[in-house]
Amino acid sequence: MKKAGILGTGTVGKTIGKKLIQLGYEVKMGSRTANNENAVEWAKLNGEKASVGTFEDATKFGDVIFNCTKGEITLRVFELAGPDNFKEKTVIDISNPLDFSQGMPPFLTPEYANTNSLGEEIQKLIPDANVVKTLNIVNCEVMVNAAKSGGDPTMFVSGNSVDAKAETISILKQFGWDDIIDLGDITTARGTEMMLPIWLRIYMATGNGYIGFKIIR
Repeated sequence: MKKAGILGTGTVGKTIGKKLIQLGYEVKMGSRTANNENAVEWAKLNGEKASVGTFEDATKFGDVIFNCTKGEITLRVFELAGPDNFKEKTVIDISNPLDFSQGMPPFLTPEYANTNSLGEEIQKLIPDANVVKTLNIVNCEVMVNAAKSGGDPTMFVSGNSVDAKAETISILKQFGWDDIIDLGDITTARGTEMMLPIWLRIYMATGNGYIGFKIIR
């Protein structure tokens, strides 16, 4: 049975974790403490395949790791998890480098925009792992059920490892994503991270969070 580690106890982590359990995975949700209240409650709701621990515990546990943390703390979380614990693992990065310090809408943290990305910084921090950026351009319910967007949206993957991207694409297909474009190496995460401000403004203008992007070709 495949095992997944979830970094982050927010709505995204809970939603991803629940879906993975439905797909037959054992899932450990990690946080700063081993008994995080949100994580413990999530585990109670999701049965015997769900467990909790620290960031380090979840990383050691998972065959594949999902980063569902807020971009402002992501790199610190990876440090707490122990960079060596990610060795040779696929790390699916869903985070976005958003700065909410000036309210809504947030802006992209300057050091992670245009000429860099948070995905690249994660890969630098864990060079022996295989980071794949994906799913960061939709809300969590659409992440695990692409059709909830109302159509057949396009999802992107960015990463240096062909095998890690193939593993990620297999999971995406189980989440209902049929139209998937491989953009190339991890530097292409710069583009998808910069899509978030567009997504946020569409959401603010329409009040509809169940949206996706479609590439017509």
